[in-house]
Amino acid sequence: MIRSNRSIARRLALMFALVALSVFTLVDTGLFLVLRSQLEQRLRDSLDSRTEVARIIVYHAINRDKWRMAQEKLADMTPHDGSSVYSISSTTPLFNYGHPVTGTVAQQWNGGYARIAHSDSGHDMLTRTLALAPNGERPQVQLQVATSYAPADQALREFGLALAALSALGAFGASLLSYWVTRIGLAPLRRLTTDASEVSADNRSQRLRTTELPYELNDLAHSFNGALERLDQAYCRLESFNADVAHELRTPVTILIGQTQVALTRNRSVDDLRRTLQSNLEEFERMRGIINDMLFLARADQGERATELVEVSLATEIARTVEFLEMPMEEAQVQAKLHGDAVAGVNRSLFGRACANLLINAIHHCTPGATINVTISREASRVWVAIANPGEPISPDVLDHVFDRFYRAELSRTNSRENHGLGLAIVKAVAEMHGGVVFARSSDGVNTFGFSIRSIDRTRTASVDPAAKEAQVASRPIAAAPLKSP
Repeated sequence: MIRSNRSIARRLALMFALVALSVFTLVDTGLFLVLRSQLEQRLRDSLDSRTEVARIIVYHAINRDKWRMAQEKLADMTPHDGSSVYSISSTTPLFNYGHPVTGTVAQQWNGGYARIAHSDSGHDMLTRTLALAPNGERPQVQLQVATSYAPADQALREFGLALAALSALGAFGASLLSYWVTRIGLAPLRRLTTDASEVSADNRSQRLRTTELPYELNDLAHSFNGALERLDQAYCRLESFNADVAHELRTPVTILIGQTQVALTRNRSVDDLRRTLQSNLEEFERMRGIINDMLFLARADQGERATELVEVSLATEIARTVEFLEMPMEEAQVQAKLHGDAVAGVNRSLFGRACANLLINAIHHCTPGATINVTISREASRVWVAIANPGEPISPDVLDHVFDRFYRAELSRTNSRENHGLGLAIVKAVAEMHGGVVFARSSDGVNTFGFSIRSIDRTRTASVDPAAKEAQVASRPIAAAPLKSP
Protein backbone atom coordinates (compact mmCIF):
# COMPACT_ATOMS: atom_id res chain seq x y z
CA MET A 1 0.00 0.00 0.00
CA ILE A 2 1.48 3.32 -1.11
CA ARG A 3 1.17 6.16 1.39
CA SER A 4 1.24 9.71 0.12
CA ASN A 5 3.65 12.16 1.68
CA ARG A 6 2.04 14.33 4.34
CA SER A 7 2.29 18.09 4.24
CA ILE A 8 4.26 19.65 7.08
CA ALA A 9 2.00 22.71 6.95
CA ARG A 10 -1.10 20.56 7.29
CA ARG A 11 0.38 18.53 10.11
CA LEU A 12 1.36 21.69 11.99
CA ALA A 13 -2.05 23.23 11.34
CA LEU A 14 -3.75 20.10 12.71
CA MET A 15 -1.49 20.11 15.76
CA PHE A 16 -2.18 23.81 16.40
CA ALA A 17 -5.91 23.16 15.99
CA LEU A 18 -5.74 20.34 18.56
CA VAL A 19 -3.79 22.56 20.93
CA ALA A 20 -6.26 25.40 20.47
CA LEU A 21 -9.20 23.04 20.99
CA SER A 22 -7.62 21.70 24.18
CA VAL A 23 -7.04 25.22 25.51
CA PHE A 24 -10.55 26.31 24.57
CA THR A 25 -11.98 23.22 26.27
CA LEU A 26 -10.15 23.97 29.50
CA VAL A 27 -11.21 27.62 29.42
CA ASP A 28 -14.81 26.71 28.54
CA THR A 29 -14.95 24.18 31.35
CA GLY A 30 -13.77 26.81 33.80
CA LEU A 31 -16.29 29.37 32.54
CA PHE A 32 -19.08 26.80 32.67
CA LEU A 33 -18.29 25.89 36.27
CA VAL A 34 -18.07 29.55 37.29
CA LEU A 35 -21.41 30.33 35.63
CA ARG A 36 -23.08 27.32 37.24
CA SER A 37 -21.78 28.41 40.64
CA GLN A 38 -23.04 31.95 40.09
CA LEU A 39 -26.45 30.78 38.91
CA GLU A 40 -26.70 28.49 41.94
CA GLN A 41 -25.88 31.40 44.22
CA ARG A 42 -28.35 33.71 42.49
CA LEU A 43 -31.06 31.05 42.72
CA ARG A 44 -30.38 30.63 46.42
CA ASP A 45 -30.46 34.41 46.97
CA SER A 46 -33.79 34.60 45.16
CA LEU A 47 -35.12 31.73 47.26
CA ASP A 48 -33.98 33.47 50.44
CA SER A 49 -35.83 36.64 49.44
CA ARG A 50 -39.04 34.77 48.68
CA THR A 51 -38.72 32.76 51.91
CA GLU A 52 -38.25 35.91 53.99
CA VAL A 53 -41.35 37.56 52.51
CA ALA A 54 -43.42 34.40 53.05
CA ARG A 55 -42.13 34.08 56.61
CA ILE A 56 -43.23 37.63 57.44
CA ILE A 57 -46.66 37.05 55.95
CA VAL A 58 -47.20 33.78 57.83
CA TYR A 59 -45.74 35.15 61.05
CA HIS A 60 -48.36 37.92 61.27
CA ALA A 61 -51.28 35.58 60.47
CA ILE A 62 -52.27 35.16 64.11
CA ASN A 63 -56.01 34.50 63.57
CA ARG A 64 -58.33 33.13 60.97
CA ASP A 65 -59.05 36.46 59.24
CA LYS A 66 -55.38 37.30 58.86
CA TRP A 67 -54.72 33.74 57.82
CA ARG A 68 -57.15 34.12 54.91
CA MET A 69 -55.40 37.33 53.94
CA ALA A 70 -52.04 35.52 54.18
CA GLN A 71 -53.31 32.81 51.88
CA GLU A 72 -54.40 35.38 49.34
CA LYS A 73 -51.02 37.09 49.41
CA LEU A 74 -49.21 33.75 48.97
CA ALA A 75 -51.49 32.93 46.04
CA ASP A 76 -50.71 36.28 44.43
CA MET A 77 -46.97 35.62 44.88
CA THR A 78 -47.17 32.19 43.22
CA PRO A 79 -46.36 32.44 39.44
CA HIS A 80 -48.61 30.63 36.99
CA ASP A 81 -45.74 28.64 35.43
CA GLY A 82 -45.07 26.91 38.71
CA SER A 83 -41.48 28.08 38.87
CA SER A 84 -42.02 29.00 42.54
CA VAL A 85 -44.14 27.08 45.03
CA TYR A 86 -45.28 28.00 48.58
CA SER A 87 -46.59 25.42 51.03
CA ILE A 88 -47.52 25.47 54.73
CA SER A 89 -48.06 22.37 56.86
CA SER A 90 -49.41 22.15 60.41
CA THR A 91 -51.30 19.83 62.71
CA THR A 92 -54.43 21.95 62.18
CA PRO A 93 -55.90 21.50 58.68
CA LEU A 94 -57.23 25.07 58.78
CA PHE A 95 -53.70 26.47 58.68
CA ASN A 96 -52.46 24.30 55.79
CA TYR A 97 -51.68 25.82 52.40
CA GLY A 98 -50.63 24.28 49.11
CA HIS A 99 -48.78 21.03 48.63
CA PRO A 100 -45.16 20.57 49.71
CA VAL A 101 -42.66 19.59 46.99
CA THR A 102 -41.80 15.91 47.28
CA GLY A 103 -39.45 13.65 45.39
CA THR A 104 -35.95 12.28 45.53
CA VAL A 105 -33.60 14.47 47.52
CA ALA A 106 -30.50 14.93 45.34
CA GLN A 107 -28.55 17.15 47.71
CA GLN A 108 -28.96 18.89 51.05
CA TRP A 109 -27.27 21.86 52.71
CA ASN A 110 -27.34 23.46 56.11
CA GLY A 111 -30.08 26.02 56.72
CA GLY A 112 -32.91 23.83 55.43
CA TYR A 113 -31.85 23.88 51.76
CA ALA A 114 -32.39 20.85 49.56
CA ARG A 115 -32.38 19.97 45.87
CA ILE A 116 -35.25 17.68 45.02
CA ALA A 117 -35.88 15.86 41.77
CA HIS A 118 -39.53 16.75 41.33
CA SER A 119 -41.30 14.17 39.20
CA ASP A 120 -44.37 16.31 38.50
CA SER A 121 -42.61 19.32 36.94
CA GLY A 122 -39.80 17.36 35.37
CA HIS A 123 -37.23 19.82 36.75
CA ASP A 124 -35.26 19.85 39.95
CA MET A 125 -36.50 22.22 42.64
CA LEU A 126 -34.46 24.14 45.18
CA THR A 127 -36.38 24.20 48.48
CA ARG A 128 -35.99 25.83 51.86
CA THR A 129 -37.99 24.70 54.87
CA LEU A 130 -38.52 26.80 58.02
CA ALA A 131 -40.36 26.02 61.24
CA LEU A 132 -42.44 28.96 62.63
CA ALA A 133 -43.44 28.98 66.30
CA PRO A 134 -47.15 29.36 67.33
CA ASN A 135 -48.51 32.88 67.42
CA GLY A 136 -52.06 33.67 68.54
CA GLU A 137 -54.55 31.25 67.09
CA ARG A 138 -51.96 29.94 64.59
CA PRO A 139 -50.23 26.76 65.69
CA GLN A 140 -46.65 25.84 64.82
CA VAL A 141 -46.28 25.51 61.07
CA GLN A 142 -43.65 24.44 58.56
CA LEU A 143 -43.06 26.85 55.72
CA GLN A 144 -41.58 25.45 52.50
CA VAL A 145 -40.61 27.70 49.60
CA ALA A 146 -39.41 26.07 46.36
CA THR A 147 -38.07 27.53 43.12
CA SER A 148 -37.33 25.68 39.89
CA TYR A 149 -33.90 24.98 38.44
CA ALA A 150 -35.37 25.12 34.92
CA PRO A 151 -34.26 28.69 34.03
CA ALA A 152 -30.76 28.06 35.36
CA ASP A 153 -30.49 24.73 33.56
CA GLN A 154 -31.72 26.33 30.34
CA ALA A 155 -29.17 29.12 30.65
CA LEU A 156 -26.38 26.62 31.34
CA ARG A 157 -27.41 24.47 28.39
CA GLU A 158 -27.49 27.39 26.00
CA PHE A 159 -24.22 28.74 27.37
CA GLY A 160 -22.56 25.31 26.99
CA LEU A 161 -23.74 24.96 23.39
CA ALA A 162 -22.48 28.45 22.63
CA LEU A 163 -19.10 27.65 24.17
CA ALA A 164 -18.86 24.39 22.22
CA ALA A 165 -19.70 26.14 18.95
CA LEU A 166 -17.26 28.96 19.63
CA SER A 167 -14.54 26.47 20.60
CA ALA A 168 -15.03 24.50 17.39
CA LEU A 169 -15.07 27.70 15.36
CA GLY A 170 -11.97 28.95 17.19
CA ALA A 171 -10.11 25.69 16.59
CA PHE A 172 -11.03 25.81 12.92
CA GLY A 173 -9.91 29.42 12.69
CA ALA A 174 -6.67 28.55 14.52
CA SER A 175 -6.02 25.73 12.04
CA LEU A 176 -6.52 28.07 9.08
CA LEU A 177 -4.35 30.79 10.59
CA SER A 178 -1.66 28.31 11.63
CA TYR A 179 -1.66 26.79 8.14
CA TRP A 180 -1.20 30.25 6.66
CA VAL A 181 1.51 31.14 9.18
CA THR A 182 3.23 27.78 8.62
CA ARG A 183 3.20 28.32 4.87
CA ILE A 184 4.92 31.65 5.43
CA GLY A 185 7.38 30.08 7.88
CA LEU A 186 8.22 27.27 5.46
CA ALA A 187 8.89 29.65 2.57
CA PRO A 188 12.69 29.40 3.10
CA LEU A 189 12.42 25.62 2.97
CA ARG A 190 10.50 25.80 -0.31
CA ARG A 191 13.20 28.11 -1.65
CA LEU A 192 15.83 25.56 -0.65
CA THR A 193 13.85 22.90 -2.47
CA THR A 194 13.72 25.07 -5.59
CA ASP A 195 17.47 25.73 -5.43
CA ALA A 196 18.19 22.05 -4.90
CA SER A 197 16.00 21.06 -7.87
CA GLU A 198 18.09 23.30 -10.13
CA VAL A 199 21.26 21.31 -9.44
CA SER A 200 22.04 19.00 -12.34
CA ALA A 201 24.98 17.55 -14.20
CA ASP A 202 24.93 20.58 -16.50
CA ASN A 203 24.77 23.03 -13.60
CA ARG A 204 27.03 21.55 -10.95
CA SER A 205 28.11 24.96 -9.69
CA GLN A 206 24.59 25.71 -8.41
CA ARG A 207 24.51 26.06 -4.62
CA LEU A 208 21.84 26.75 -2.05
CA ARG A 209 21.52 30.38 -1.06
CA THR A 210 22.19 30.79 2.66
CA THR A 211 22.23 34.58 3.06
CA GLU A 212 18.60 34.99 4.16
CA LEU A 213 17.97 31.63 5.79
CA PRO A 214 16.90 31.28 9.43
CA TYR A 215 19.53 29.74 11.63
CA GLU A 216 17.51 26.49 11.96
CA LEU A 217 18.06 25.84 8.23
CA ASN A 218 21.48 27.44 7.90
CA ASP A 219 23.40 24.36 9.07
CA LEU A 220 21.34 22.11 6.80
CA ALA A 221 22.01 24.33 3.79
CA HIS A 222 25.75 24.50 4.52
CA SER A 223 25.90 20.72 4.93
CA PHE A 224 24.05 20.24 1.65
CA ASN A 225 26.36 22.71 -0.10
CA GLY A 226 29.33 20.84 1.30
CA ALA A 227 27.94 17.58 -0.07
CA LEU A 228 27.41 19.25 -3.46
CA GLU A 229 30.97 20.56 -3.39
CA ARG A 230 32.36 17.11 -2.64
CA LEU A 231 30.23 15.56 -5.37
CA ASP A 232 31.36 18.24 -7.82
CA GLN A 233 34.99 17.58 -6.98
CA ALA A 234 34.49 13.84 -7.34
CA TYR A 235 32.72 14.39 -10.66
CA CYS A 236 35.56 16.63 -11.87
CA ARG A 237 38.12 14.03 -10.81
CA LEU A 238 36.13 11.36 -12.60
CA GLU A 239 35.94 13.44 -15.77
CA SER A 240 39.66 14.18 -15.62
CA PHE A 241 40.41 10.55 -14.85
CA ASN A 242 38.33 9.34 -17.79
CA ALA A 243 39.95 11.85 -20.11
CA ASP A 244 43.45 10.85 -18.97
CA VAL A 245 42.66 7.15 -19.26
CA ALA A 246 41.30 7.69 -22.75
CA HIS A 247 44.42 9.62 -23.68
CA GLU A 248 46.81 7.04 -22.23
CA LEU A 249 45.06 4.08 -23.80
CA ARG A 250 44.59 5.83 -27.12
CA THR A 251 48.35 6.01 -27.73
CA PRO A 252 49.11 2.27 -27.50
CA VAL A 253 45.88 1.41 -29.33
CA THR A 254 46.83 3.81 -32.13
CA ILE A 255 50.30 2.28 -32.30
CA LEU A 256 48.88 -1.23 -32.41
CA ILE A 257 46.44 -0.32 -35.17
CA GLY A 258 49.10 1.50 -37.18
CA GLN A 259 51.68 -1.29 -36.94
CA THR A 260 49.07 -3.90 -37.79
CA GLN A 261 47.83 -1.91 -40.79
CA VAL A 262 51.40 -1.46 -42.05
CA ALA A 263 52.09 -5.16 -41.63
CA LEU A 264 48.99 -6.01 -43.66
CA THR A 265 49.77 -3.68 -46.57
CA ARG A 266 52.01 -6.30 -48.23
CA ASN A 267 53.56 -9.65 -47.64
CA ARG A 268 56.05 -9.64 -44.78
CA SER A 269 58.86 -11.93 -43.87
CA VAL A 270 58.76 -13.94 -40.68
CA ASP A 271 61.35 -11.65 -39.11
CA ASP A 272 59.29 -8.56 -39.93
CA LEU A 273 56.16 -10.13 -38.48
CA ARG A 274 58.11 -11.20 -35.39
CA ARG A 275 59.32 -7.62 -34.87
CA THR A 276 55.79 -6.32 -35.34
CA LEU A 277 54.39 -8.81 -32.81
CA GLN A 278 57.19 -7.98 -30.41
CA SER A 279 56.38 -4.26 -30.65
CA ASN A 280 52.66 -5.00 -30.22
CA LEU A 281 53.46 -7.14 -27.20
CA GLU A 282 55.25 -4.21 -25.59
CA GLU A 283 52.20 -2.01 -26.14
CA PHE A 284 49.90 -4.70 -24.72
CA GLU A 285 52.10 -4.97 -21.63
CA ARG A 286 51.98 -1.20 -21.24
CA MET A 287 48.20 -1.27 -21.49
CA ARG A 288 48.06 -4.08 -18.95
CA GLY A 289 50.21 -2.01 -16.59
CA ILE A 290 47.89 0.99 -16.93
CA ILE A 291 44.80 -1.16 -16.31
CA ASN A 292 46.36 -2.90 -13.29
CA ASP A 293 47.40 0.43 -11.80
CA MET A 294 43.92 1.83 -12.37
CA LEU A 295 42.32 -1.14 -10.61
CA PHE A 296 44.74 -0.78 -7.70
CA LEU A 297 43.92 2.94 -7.32
CA ALA A 298 40.20 2.18 -7.54
CA ARG A 299 40.50 -0.25 -4.61
CA ALA A 300 42.49 2.35 -2.68
CA ASP A 301 39.77 4.95 -3.33
CA GLN A 302 37.22 2.59 -1.78
CA GLY A 303 39.12 2.77 1.52
CA GLU A 304 41.01 -0.52 1.28
CA ARG A 305 43.71 -0.85 3.95
CA ALA A 306 46.97 -2.69 3.81
CA THR A 307 46.80 -6.24 5.15
CA GLU A 308 49.35 -8.95 5.90
CA LEU A 309 51.51 -6.45 7.77
CA VAL A 310 54.95 -7.69 8.77
CA GLU A 311 57.40 -5.90 11.07
CA VAL A 312 60.54 -5.48 9.02
CA SER A 313 63.61 -3.33 8.80
CA LEU A 314 62.68 -0.66 6.29
CA ALA A 315 66.34 -0.21 5.36
CA THR A 316 66.52 -3.90 4.40
CA GLU A 317 63.42 -3.62 2.22
CA ILE A 318 64.69 -0.47 0.49
CA ALA A 319 68.11 -2.09 -0.05
CA ARG A 320 66.40 -4.96 -1.89
CA THR A 321 64.57 -2.45 -4.07
CA VAL A 322 67.82 -0.62 -4.83
CA GLU A 323 69.41 -3.92 -5.79
CA PHE A 324 66.45 -4.69 -8.06
CA LEU A 325 66.92 -1.34 -9.82
CA GLU A 326 70.66 -1.75 -10.16
CA MET A 327 70.61 -1.99 -13.96
CA PRO A 328 68.47 1.17 -14.54
CA MET A 329 70.75 3.03 -12.15
CA GLU A 330 73.87 1.87 -14.02
CA GLU A 331 72.32 2.97 -17.31
CA ALA A 332 71.50 6.40 -15.82
CA GLN A 333 75.00 6.51 -14.21
CA VAL A 334 73.63 7.29 -10.74
CA GLN A 335 74.01 5.64 -7.35
CA ALA A 336 71.89 5.45 -4.22
CA LYS A 337 72.89 5.86 -0.59
CA LEU A 338 70.75 4.79 2.36
CA HIS A 339 70.64 6.70 5.66
CA GLY A 340 68.96 5.63 8.86
CA ASP A 341 66.69 2.72 9.67
CA ALA A 342 63.44 1.95 11.46
CA VAL A 343 61.33 -1.09 12.18
CA ALA A 344 57.67 -0.83 11.18
CA GLY A 345 54.80 -3.05 10.13
CA VAL A 346 54.21 -2.91 6.38
CA ASN A 347 52.88 -4.92 3.51
CA ARG A 348 56.22 -5.78 1.94
CA SER A 349 54.90 -5.90 -1.60
CA LEU A 350 53.13 -2.53 -1.40
CA PHE A 351 56.00 -0.87 0.44
CA GLY A 352 58.50 -2.11 -2.12
CA ARG A 353 56.28 -0.90 -4.96
CA ALA A 354 56.06 2.61 -3.49
CA CYS A 355 59.82 2.81 -2.92
CA ALA A 356 60.51 1.51 -6.43
CA ASN A 357 58.24 4.16 -7.96
CA LEU A 358 60.00 6.94 -6.02
CA LEU A 359 63.43 5.60 -6.98
CA ILE A 360 62.45 5.32 -10.66
CA ASN A 361 61.14 8.88 -10.54
CA ALA A 362 64.46 10.02 -9.04
CA ILE A 363 66.46 8.08 -11.66
CA HIS A 364 64.49 9.68 -14.53
CA HIS A 365 65.11 13.19 -13.21
CA CYS A 366 68.68 12.83 -11.97
CA THR A 367 71.77 13.96 -13.90
CA PRO A 368 74.49 11.38 -14.67
CA GLY A 369 77.02 10.97 -11.88
CA ALA A 370 74.65 12.21 -9.17
CA THR A 371 73.73 10.43 -5.95
CA ILE A 372 70.21 9.60 -4.80
CA ASN A 373 69.89 9.83 -1.01
CA VAL A 374 67.30 7.63 0.70
CA THR A 375 66.63 8.66 4.31
CA ILE A 376 64.56 6.79 6.91
CA SER A 377 63.55 8.59 10.11
CA ARG A 378 61.04 8.15 12.89
CA GLU A 379 58.99 10.91 14.43
CA ALA A 380 56.31 10.25 17.06
CA SER A 381 54.03 7.52 15.70
CA ARG A 382 55.16 7.79 12.07
CA VAL A 383 58.10 6.60 10.04
CA TRP A 384 59.20 8.82 7.15
CA VAL A 385 60.87 7.65 3.96
CA ALA A 386 62.41 10.44 1.85
CA ILE A 387 64.18 10.03 -1.51
CA ALA A 388 66.15 13.11 -2.64
CA ASN A 389 68.00 13.72 -5.88
CA PRO A 390 69.67 16.81 -7.38
CA GLY A 391 67.66 18.29 -10.24
CA GLU A 392 65.97 21.30 -11.71
CA PRO A 393 63.89 23.31 -9.23
CA ILE A 394 60.18 22.44 -9.19
CA SER A 395 57.62 25.22 -8.82
CA PRO A 396 55.15 25.08 -5.91
CA ASP A 397 52.23 24.75 -8.35
CA VAL A 398 53.75 21.59 -9.78
CA LEU A 399 54.56 20.21 -6.33
CA ASP A 400 50.90 20.52 -5.39
CA HIS A 401 49.91 18.10 -8.19
CA VAL A 402 52.82 15.68 -8.56
CA PHE A 403 50.89 12.94 -6.75
CA ASP A 404 47.79 13.39 -8.92
CA ARG A 405 46.96 10.68 -11.41
CA PHE A 406 48.33 11.04 -14.93
CA TYR A 407 50.00 14.31 -13.98
CA ARG A 408 53.22 15.29 -15.73
CA ALA A 409 55.02 18.57 -15.30
CA GLU A 410 56.24 18.49 -18.90
CA LEU A 411 53.56 19.62 -21.32
CA SER A 412 55.19 17.59 -24.06
CA ARG A 413 54.70 14.41 -21.98
CA THR A 414 58.27 13.25 -22.31
CA ASN A 415 59.01 9.59 -21.60
CA SER A 416 55.34 8.82 -22.14
CA ARG A 417 56.22 5.40 -23.46
CA GLU A 418 57.99 4.49 -20.21
CA ASN A 419 55.88 6.49 -17.75
CA HIS A 420 52.10 6.70 -17.85
CA GLY A 421 51.72 9.12 -14.93
CA LEU A 422 50.45 6.77 -12.21
CA GLY A 423 53.68 6.04 -10.34
CA LEU A 424 53.46 8.82 -7.75
CA ALA A 425 49.70 8.38 -7.46
CA ILE A 426 50.36 4.76 -6.46
CA VAL A 427 52.86 5.99 -3.85
CA LYS A 428 50.13 8.19 -2.36
CA ALA A 429 47.68 5.27 -2.36
CA VAL A 430 50.19 2.97 -0.63
CA ALA A 431 50.89 5.63 2.01
CA GLU A 432 47.20 6.11 2.72
CA MET A 433 46.68 2.35 2.92
CA HIS A 434 49.34 2.33 5.67
CA GLY A 435 47.78 5.32 7.47
CA GLY A 436 50.38 7.79 6.19
CA VAL A 437 50.74 10.79 3.91
CA VAL A 438 52.97 11.90 1.02
CA PHE A 439 55.08 15.01 0.63
CA ALA A 440 57.24 16.75 -1.99
CA ARG A 441 59.57 19.71 -1.73
CA SER A 442 62.24 21.40 -3.79
CA SER A 443 65.00 23.60 -2.39
CA ASP A 444 68.68 24.35 -3.03
CA GLY A 445 68.71 22.28 -6.23
CA VAL A 446 67.48 19.13 -4.46
CA ASN A 447 64.07 17.60 -5.06
CA THR A 448 62.72 15.38 -2.31
CA PHE A 449 59.76 13.04 -2.59
CA GLY A 450 58.60 10.72 0.15
CA PHE A 451 55.84 9.27 2.28
CA SER A 452 55.12 8.20 5.80
CA ILE A 453 53.59 5.11 7.36
CA ARG A 454 52.02 4.69 10.75
CA SER A 455 54.05 2.76 13.28
CA ILE A 456 52.44 -0.38 14.67
CA ASP A 457 52.25 -1.07 18.38
CA ARG A 458 54.51 -4.01 19.08
CA THR A 459 51.81 -5.57 21.21
CA ARG A 460 49.75 -6.21 18.10
CA THR A 461 49.65 -9.66 16.62
CA ALA A 462 51.86 -8.98 13.63
CA SER A 463 54.46 -11.43 12.36
CA VAL A 464 58.09 -10.43 12.81
CA ASP A 465 60.59 -10.78 10.04
CA PRO A 466 64.05 -11.89 11.21
CA ALA A 467 65.64 -9.21 9.07
CA ALA A 468 64.00 -6.58 11.28
CA LYS A 469 66.51 -7.37 13.99
CA GLU A 470 69.34 -6.10 11.82
CA ALA A 471 70.16 -2.54 12.77
CA GLN A 472 72.35 -1.87 9.74
CA VAL A 473 72.45 -3.07 6.16
CA ALA A 474 75.71 -4.18 4.64
CA SER A 475 74.97 -2.50 1.31
CA ARG A 476 74.63 0.87 3.00
CA PRO A 477 77.85 2.79 2.60
CA ILE A 478 77.36 5.73 5.03
CA ALA A 479 74.92 7.04 7.62
CA ALA A 480 73.55 10.56 7.80
CA ALA A 481 71.39 12.62 10.12
CA PRO A 482 67.69 11.73 10.02
CA LEU A 483 65.47 13.78 7.73
CA LYS A 484 62.92 15.98 9.41
CA SER A 485 59.31 15.23 8.58
CA PRO A 486 57.45 17.72 6.41
